[in-house]
Amino acid sequence: MTPQRVTLITLGVSDLERSRKFYAALGWEPVPGPPQVIFYRLDGMALGLFGVNALADDQGRPGAQLGTGAMTLAQNFATEAEVDAAFEAALEAGAEALKRPQKVFWGGYSGYYADPDGHVWELAMNPFWELDDAGRLTIPDPA
Repeated sequence: MTPQRVTLITLGVSDLERSRKFYAALGWEPVPGPPQVIFYRLDGMALGLFGVNALADDQGRPGAQLGTGAMTLAQNFATEAEVDAAFEAALEAGAEALKRPQKVFWGGYSGYYADPDGHVWELAMNPFWELDDAGRLTIPDPA
């Protein structure tokens, strides 16, 4: 088993039901699980939503003030139009626009939004990376 992998990303949220509704509005479907956490299957991994205080407790840091925005989750798309559509869908679901999609210095197109708990998502089209039909990313080897 390779050590270079991630199997689960867990986001601490202040209102589990609000987060469930937000991600449902984006078309995400949770899998059955315990009522205090929401899991979503991703391709080969999972995303979890867990109460922020419960997450601090689970980490062995009861009462810790867990922050947001210090990392970015990203979704890549095949076209700029797909980025724009996903960005608008996120705003309609209740996201906060941080940076509207635009052409960027590295040659692609991207924008950022924050979910209701301030977790930052980047939506991007990278002309240097290919996506397969399922949306899986392939980073090419250097030439």
